[in-house]
Parts: sequence; C-alpha cells; structure tokens
Amino acid sequence: MITIRTILPEDNSAIASTIRNTLAEFGANKPGTAYFDSATDDMFASFQIPGSRYHVGLIDGQVGGGGGIYPSAGLPDGVCEMVKMYLSPQARGKGLGRQLIEECLSFAQSHGYAQVYIETMPELQKAVSIYEKFGFQYLDGPMGNTGHYGCSIWMLKKF
Repeated sequence: MITIRTILPEDNSAIASTIRNTLAEFGANKPGTAYFDSATDDMFASFQIPGSRYHVGLIDGQVGGGGGIYPSAGLPDGVCEMVKMYLSPQARGKGLGRQLIEECLSFAQSHGYAQVYIETMPELQKAVSIYEKFGFQYLDGPMGNTGHYGCSIWMLKKF
C-alpha cells in the first residue's frame, strides 16, 4: 500500500540515504548536486519555509522516497522548483514516483505557483522521461540560483 505524507523529523536519515544512494547508483554523486547539498541531511528543517513542502512516499509503511516543492532563490515570481525527487530501488515501478509528482504539482498549483522548474542530469534519464510525460518542457539554461551547478538538464512546466 502506498501512502504519501508530509516529511517528519524522523524521516531525515531515510530520505538522505535514499537521495545519496540513488545518485551513487547512477554515477551522479558529484559536486554541485544534492549528494553534497547540506540541506539533504535535514530535509524536515529545510522545508519549513512558506511555499515549500516535502512529500514522503511510504510503501507498506516503509520510506520509499520523496519529492518536494521549494521556492528556490532567484526564481521569478510564480515559479517554484520541484526538488530532491528520489526513489529507492525497491520503490521503483510501483507508481510511487507518479504519485509523488502529482502531489508536488497539486501543492504547487494550490499555493499559487504558475510554473514548476526542475534541474536534473542525463544520468537520471528515466526520471527525465517521466517529467516529459507530465508536460515539462526543456529549457536552454538554468533559472534562479539553486547552487546545483552539476545539473545540465533544465525543465519547466506551466499550469
């Protein structure tokens, strides 16, 4: 059974492990990515600012992954970023990723965002193809000042 809920402090360790293990699995554990982002270690605290929310996906009560919406620095008004969307290997192929993306997009739209921005990497091609299915379009360069200079794919979805 899949459950989606807002992050709790006790989720920090499991989410940080999922993010770092996934990046390592795909050879994307490099500087300028969430692998080295200090916010990865305390996702609960990072998502306490207005206009942000991190969703945790549980499969049979176990953390399977997560994803969030964040008003990243330097983005234009009305634009938020979908961030730190990662699933453990055991959680893939069960519909959890789709549900997390739907939850993120719903939150963004209900909180007045007109567009959702994503930064990702070619190593995460499966995720990129899923973002395409949700209507994200490719951009020629980055938006805002996220600090994730290791990302080379930028996408935007308009509502």
